[in-house]
Amino acid sequence: MGKVYLVGAGPGAPDLITLRAARLIEAADIVFHDALVHPDTVALAAKAVKVAVGKRAGQVSTDQRFINRQLVEAARHHAIVVRLKGGDPMIFGRAQEEIESLAAAGIEFEVVPGITAALAASAQLGRSLTRRGLARTVSFVTPRVMANEGPNETESDWLDAAVAADTTVLYMAAGQAPDIARRLIASGKAADTPVAIVENATLDSEQRILTTLAALTASRFQFTGPAVLCVGQVFAATQAEQVHSSRMRELHATRCRLA
Repeated sequence: MGKVYLVGAGPGAPDLITLRAARLIEAADIVFHDALVHPDTVALAAKAVKVAVGKRAGQVSTDQRFINRQLVEAARHHAIVVRLKGGDPMIFGRAQEEIESLAAAGIEFEVVPGITAALAASAQLGRSLTRRGLARTVSFVTPRVMANEGPNETESDWLDAAVAADTTVLYMAAGQAPDIARRLIASGKAADTPVAIVENATLDSEQRILTTLAALTASRFQFTGPAVLCVGQVFAATQAEQVHSSRMRELHATRCRLA
């Protein structure tokens, strides 16, 4: 029996993986990688068989149960199996399902943490998710329910957690941004609560939009890459940032007209 490593590839930039992750990828016999993992990171697996098992919203995706079976089967034929996940494996990465499948099959595994998108967005914005006297609680939530991915997929109570926290980062939510903003306001969040949207964090194609919940309700932003919605007073924009954000909104509006 081989060993399976659930490895975090980080938020995007290939040089933001850990040393342990890089060494394991280079030593791997087979790598199952997500769609959002940077090609340069996948390329580190020079001697490995590479299998794409990505999931993207609105596109044909690999069924999670198939991935679970493939990991078990690969461990029976290879010494080092790497399951390469975008961000951190344990944050909205379905790692627990894979862990349970491996454990049930008696296969050894190890989790190698990575930088999750919320922390990358925070770093790129230069805004701490926590701040003395202003933000003492942080919530990572997703309103998204994956269809046809298993019998336990139900609506989550993300709204309560998002309203209660001083700072909230919403994953897989950009496509629902106006509706999310309306629901947050209806549930008690102030309409002038600052919002920062970061698309493709840490990549050259990164885009940032600074706005408020009220303005977001009427927005028509379109995103081609992964984006997180960051909500809370810690994201209040300076005047210079507001000018930059206005230009970004104009760019997005142009994209919408050309689409």
